[in-house]
Amino acid sequence: MSDEEHQFESKADSGASKTFPQQAGTIRKGGYINIKNRPCKVVEVSTSKTGKHGHAKCNFVGIDIFTGKKLEDIVPHVSRTDYQLLDITEDGFVSLLTDNGDTKDDLKLPTDEALHKQITEGFAEGKDMIVSVMSAMGEEQICGLKDIGPK
Repeated sequence: MSDEEHQFESKADSGASKTFPQQAGTIRKGGYINIKNRPCKVVEVSTSKTGKHGHAKCNFVGIDIFTGKKLEDIVPHVSRTDYQLLDITEDGFVSLLTDNGDTKDDLKLPTDEALHKQITEGFAEGKDMIVSVMSAMGEEQICGLKDIGPK
């Protein structure tokens, strides 16, 4: 057999990613990020504080390293807070205990059926439960549950 009979043409990618995840808070001026699927050098980073609507965000301005075009991206600040579940109303709202002892009564049970069922059944059984609430861009939703035992 000659070498000509064993030619292979590879069209497959190695599977290695061309990007990697990085927390928004670790990105600094002079670093490199992906904005709108373009590789950019960061020229400006700004962070807004939590405002009237309860959300903060990181703003990134970068220059495309190949075209020199200025691109901008905004990354929302996402937070997760745990609250003790105090009550569930007939219309599906929950009453939660905050860290400072106040109640938070503006959230409905989650739309995720499995989580909704876990919360309502656990509450009906008299269990003490902690719910995790995800907040971003002025919206909040219950996203998790911890059973801390019977009342």
